[in-house]
Amino acid sequence: MTGKFISFEGIDGAGKSTHIGFVADYLAAQGKRVTATREPGGTPLGEKLRALLLHEKMHLETEALLMFASRREHIAQVIEPALARGDWVLSDRFTDASFAYQGGGRGLDLAKMDVLETWVHPQLQPDLTLLFDVPLEVARLRLDATRTLDKFEREHADFFNACRNEYLRRARQFPQRIAVIDSTQSIAATRDQIASTLERLLSAA
Repeated sequence: MTGKFISFEGIDGAGKSTHIGFVADYLAAQGKRVTATREPGGTPLGEKLRALLLHEKMHLETEALLMFASRREHIAQVIEPALARGDWVLSDRFTDASFAYQGGGRGLDLAKMDVLETWVHPQLQPDLTLLFDVPLEVARLRLDATRTLDKFEREHADFFNACRNEYLRRARQFPQRIAVIDSTQSIAATRDQIASTLERLLSAA
């Protein structure tokens, strides 16, 4: 039996990371075995690439290629083996993030993104993507001011608005997969919306 694959998306500060633990606990309570991971990263090599991607300046296409290189390793070493075991895989970001950040924010031709996606995971897509959506001004207030921000978190407002717009475009393009979560709500209300969405996936499993 194969498991299910859930990705968590949203601009920095949208609140997605706040709810991954909740989803893991919710699924565990339903008797599901959970593997939680993240991108970029998720493997020893991926974590090394993450450090470069989040802190080093580089050409836009280099950035996109490294993101997908990290993703290829992540799929081979973590995601596919976990799904084959029957685990429910929770990934903090996946390919929608590349479309949003490198495509929307950086302006890389989306046709090139399509090629990379088809090359790296032609048969694999999340069964469900939870897209946490908030206006930029709300997201910026939520970033932890006590830590050093990475190069993406330091980007200007136009960048994040473009990322958000691309996320929402993807949600319109793939409405059966991407569930937009109103993350301006209270944590309790947001989790009620998440639980309702998860129930639909669980009932179909």
